[in-house]
Amino acid sequence: MDILALLLFLFPIYIANSSPVVLGGGIAIDLGEKFFDKKRILGKGKTVRGFIAGVVCGTVAGMLIAMIYPLEFFGSTSSQMMGAFAVSLGTMTGDSLGSFIKRRIDLARGRPFIIDTALFLAIALVFVYPFAEGILYSLENLLFMFGFTIIMHPAANFIANKLGLKNVPW
Repeated sequence: MDILALLLFLFPIYIANSSPVVLGGGIAIDLGEKFFDKKRILGKGKTVRGFIAGVVCGTVAGMLIAMIYPLEFFGSTSSQMMGAFAVSLGTMTGDSLGSFIKRRIDLARGRPFIIDTALFLAIALVFVYPFAEGILYSLENLLFMFGFTIIMHPAANFIANKLGLKNVPW
């Protein structure tokens, strides 16, 4: 297991997930609409600007990594660059799906939920599958990525709260 390569693989995912905290706001993705259960589809915290910012920032971070440090999980630099877009889009899709689920089970916006911690990574891994090589999906690598994320996600939220970027430390 190449820990540096795994951390560099995770970096665009974490950038995509955290960028909306700083760059988000504006029009909600769900436009204030409600699902058939009469609850907001995603909630006011999921915005068009935040979603796009997450995809763009994660993609740029991943492309920079591809130019500087080609990762063994990709067959070529171009696959790694396409993978950067795929993981960023997957991250933001997984984050939105987590919000959708939280709204269905009446969990307040911003409340900690294990799905938030794992879902954005899981969906990112699904989206990057066409561009990545099988070694990325070894049990050892998956356990590292999910274990590291379960620790890092709450720690990053705590730090963002202390820096005044988030209202709550989760």
